[in-house]
Amino acid sequence: MALKTRYINKKDLDKMAQELEYLKNVTRKEITKRISSAREHGDLSENAEYAAAKEEQKLNDRKIGELEYALRFGVVYETTKSNFVILGSQVTLLVNNIKTVYHLVGFQDIDPSLGKISPESPIGKALMGKAVNDVFEIVLPQTVLQCKIIKID
Repeated sequence: MALKTRYINKKDLDKMAQELEYLKNVTRKEITKRISSAREHGDLSENAEYAAAKEEQKLNDRKIGELEYALRFGVVYETTKSNFVILGSQVTLLVNNIKTVYHLVGFQDIDPSLGKISPESPIGKALMGKAVNDVFEIVLPQTVLQCKIIKID
């Protein structure tokens, strides 16, 4: 399996490290106590408290793994001004003659409903490296988008 690049905004790096520390040192210990307490209630096969605590442990461990992966392999970026679309750019463009704004962000900030997209998404890949007044097409599975970059912030 190929490693997937995770882009992390510099301001989020410390937040992620703090969250990881909390999940490992506080949340994990609380869950372990609940599991231990639930075991004392007898038959584990019919113990809802035990099952819930084990599920919570699984979710917590998954989140810990995601954060460790992101912090270990993540590419930290800072938003800078550029004449070309780069990670952190806010791009105003015409898409099929409709004005649209996309902001290329790291994985922690992705929210397509707000126009915050990954540079690895189809639209993000097509935008990377482009300049103002560039005209290009983005071929998607269901459609082809005609695009022109108007402004880069």
